[in-house]
Formats: sequence, C-alpha cells, structure tokens
Amino acid sequence: MTDSPNKKPYSYELASSLLALILIIAILFFLQSVLVPLMFAILIAISLYPVTQFLERFNMHRALSAILSVILAILIIAALIWFIIHQVLVIGHNGTDLQDKFLTIFNAIQRWVTIKFGVEPGEVTAKIKELSNKALANAGSYLSAAFGSVGGILAGVVIVPLFSFFLLYYRDFFREFFFHAFKSTPQDKVHETLNRIYSVVQSYLLGLITVMAIVAVLNTVGLLVMGIPYAWFFGTLASLLMLLPYIGIGIGSLLPALFALATKDSYWYAIGVIGWFQVVQFLEGNFITPNIVGSKVSINPLMAVIAILLGGMLFGLAGLILALPLTAVVKVLFDAIPSMKAFGFLIGEPEKYHLKKYSSMVLVKRWKLKDKLDQEKESTKEKK
Repeated sequence: MTDSPNKKPYSYELASSLLALILIIAILFFLQSVLVPLMFAILIAISLYPVTQFLERFNMHRALSAILSVILAILIIAALIWFIIHQVLVIGHNGTDLQDKFLTIFNAIQRWVTIKFGVEPGEVTAKIKELSNKALANAGSYLSAAFGSVGGILAGVVIVPLFSFFLLYYRDFFREFFFHAFKSTPQDKVHETLNRIYSVVQSYLLGLITVMAIVAVLNTVGLLVMGIPYAWFFGTLASLLMLLPYIGIGIGSLLPALFALATKDSYWYAIGVIGWFQVVQFLEGNFITPNIVGSKVSINPLMAVIAILLGGMLFGLAGLILALPLTAVVKVLFDAIPSMKAFGFLIGEPEKYHLKKYSSMVLVKRWKLKDKLDQEKESTKEKK
C-alpha cells in the first residue's frame, strides 16, 4: 500500500512543528511584558473556575460570579501578604538582640577562618560584601526580568485581576475561538484537547495548593518540636516558596536555620531545621505530590528541571513559577499533534517497564527488534 501523493513527509511535518515552536518561543520572549501577566491570569482563572461555576448554580449572573471569584482570590493573596509583613515587623521589633547574636556568630566564624586558613578578618568581610553585592545584583536582575519595574508590578496588580475576570466571563467565547482557529482538525479532538489542558492545569494548581498546605503544617510541626520561635511564619513561608519547584523548600529552610543560630545555644538546632526540611522535601516529592496530583501531570524530573532552567532564562523569576504548568500544557499539545507525539512521550513520566532490571529485553520485545535482528542475520548468512 503506497502513501497518498498529497500526504506530506514526516520530516516536513516535524520541521514545520519545530519551526513553529521556535517562533512561539521568540514571540513569548519579545511580548513577555503582556504575556506573563496573561499567563498568570490564565492560571488564576482556571483555579477560580470551580468557584465561579458554584456561584452560577444559584442563578447568579456570570459577570457577578466572576467578579466575586476574583475578589475572593485577591482577599486570600492579600491575607497571605499581610501575614508575612506582620510577622516580619514582629520579628524586627526584637531586631537588636538578634543583631547582637548574629554579630557574635559572625565574629566566631571569622576567627575560625583566620586560624584555619590564615585569612585576615578584613579580607573575609570584603569577600562577604562582594558576594552579597553580587547576590543582590542577581536578585535585582531576576526581579526586573520578571516584573520589569515598580510600575510594571503595579500594572500587574491591576491587569492580572482584570485579565482573570474577562477570562472567566468570556470563557465560552474564547473556547469557540479554538474551534474556528482549527477548522481543519476534527472538532471532537479540539474539544478533547481543551478539556485535557484544563484538567491538567487545574490538577496541578489545586494539587500544588493542597501540597503547600500539608508542607506548611509539617514544617511548622517540626519547628514547634525544636522550639523555634515564629514556627508558623517560617513553616508557611517555606511552603509558599514551593512556587519555585525543587529549590523552594531548600531556600525556605535557610531563614529558620539562621534564626535558630541566633536564638538557640547550640548550632545543632540549625542543623536540625535544615535536616527536617529536607525530610519534608523528600516526603513531598516521593509520597505527597504523587498521591495528590497523581498521573494527571506527568512530567519526568529531568524534563522538569530543564523546563525550569529554560523558564528562568525566558521570563526570569516568573518563568520559574510558570515553567511546570506551561510544560504540562505543551505536553498535552504535543500528544495531540501526530508529528510531535515523540516529544510528548519524552516529556512524560517513564512507564514501569522502563525502570525494571530487564527493561532492555522488554524494549526489544515491545518494538519487535529481535525478529528484525534475526532477519538481518539470516540475510547475511544467505549472502555468504
């Protein structure tokens, strides 16, 4: 059976898809000042859709239900920001004692470095200042890349809720756009792909919120057992930093560890804080997240790390937060495009047989490679 003369070669379809992907990435980079708030708004709108749908069941007008949902999100985010600022101010109220303790710790470390390595105290201070300045410069570049400027942040505070409202209010209108845009594709497939994208993103967002709540409780319990002051603040802050995948909890453990050094008589408390947070991170990565999110968001860890690095390069700090949900959406799209299915497979989680001891034999059997090898051997013998 010969291929249809109108059918394009697979290599042509693959090259076209890759070229389209490169163009999309270029557009994302050059239009990030508009697209980053829009992507955050899409994530917020998807997470608020069940709330809007619930309100509409009481015969509430769609516009009013959308407004109330956005207001609810604003209140929750504002409450979290107020909690963090309030706790920082409370901790800062006792800042003099903490400052004296930190100076004592710093002087002790400086003396140890001088005795051990023969480095003068002034050189240690100068090196620390240099590293601090570099860290602040890098942090500033990330923040400026993510949000542009103070004006950009203020604009985002207004634009993101506005975008979220319109996405909720005109959701069916935007959905029909995709049916118009992909008329050549079977409409059932477009409908199924849109539902799959919604399901994957919502599973990721709701799962992330649930996991963050569990991690906050676990962090706090560990800090309370060790007697670390302001345990709820440090535990919640570390869980919020899970918005930065893989590195968030690790970063979040540094602040309570330093606080333990300043408030406790033994450095073992600081080691205990870091150790407990690492245990929580292990539990989160291997048991909590897989059981809550399940297989709906199937991205293998290697591709997830690569996506996070690429997201940081593309959008800065915002890219680190958006990387995983965007990668999940890209995987759904790749699975729906015949020429890109191989890349969708690459992004996804390995099957169980990939990790077995005799996985190579399973692979040979699955792709019938043994028969092909036998045929090649027989043909070689016949030629001889």
